Amino acid sequence: MSGHSKWATTKHKKAVIDARRAKSWAKLIKNIEVAAKLGGPDLAGNPTLYDAVLKAKKTSVPKDNIDRAIKRGAGIGGEAVEYTSIMYEGYGPNGVALMIECLTDNKNRAAAEVRTALTRNGGTLADPGSVAYNFSRKGVIVVPGAETTEDDVMLAVLDAGAEEVEPRPEGYEVLTEATDLVTVRTALQDAGIDYDSADVEFVPNLKVEIDADTARKVFRLIDALEDSDDVQNVFSNLDLSAEVQEELASDEE
Repeated sequence: MSGHSKWATTKHKKAVIDARRAKSWAKLIKNIEVAAKLGGPDLAGNPTLYDAVLKAKKTSVPKDNIDRAIKRGAGIGGEAVEYTSIMYEGYGPNGVALMIECLTDNKNRAAAEVRTALTRNGGTLADPGSVAYNFSRKGVIVVPGAETTEDDVMLAVLDAGAEEVEPRPEGYEVLTEATDLVTVRTALQDAGIDYDSADVEFVPNLKVEIDADTARKVFRLIDALEDSDDVQNVFSNLDLSAEVQEELASDEE
């Protein structure tokens, strides 16, 4: 599950990561192709491509696959890629708000797959704007916490324009304005602090706390949406208490 609340579902995702690795790789490759198409193949001059490649490497995508994706995206060698970005809005069980980000070469297929996943898993497609108002585009940088303290992270990023540093079970999440993402990410690098990912995401302005049963239903819906090759990310406004997280963690044991 992508998005601002992904920290709450780490164990849930680990349980299915192996089975879905190939699909995950395909989506990372698509991000690289689009970034190379929009900003060119030079990583030093294309920060979006730099972060897309870094994310792919951290997910063990083979270097040859990454290099071919950059060339396809940049149109090197005659291959060309054409994707359309589409954002769908929806509701999951108990009114959990969803922003569904698609990158597709077939808009009709994408629309049909999103609608089917929603209706089969207790969700509904929403009118444009009815969900989006509750989300803001933010830069989200995930920093592992094994060798870094919160003070280290804050010292590195606050003067660079970071809005917030939030502790998470396995590290920290740095929030920025979308336009400040590269500056803040660079400040972390300059301070010698590693990061797992740096993405522009849809972050909820207001979260809704749900119980474990609802969470299970929402996760099933998100899994169904992400099974579509056209769905790149799903963002939600769900919030999980520590007690609910513990109950969900016990499901995986």
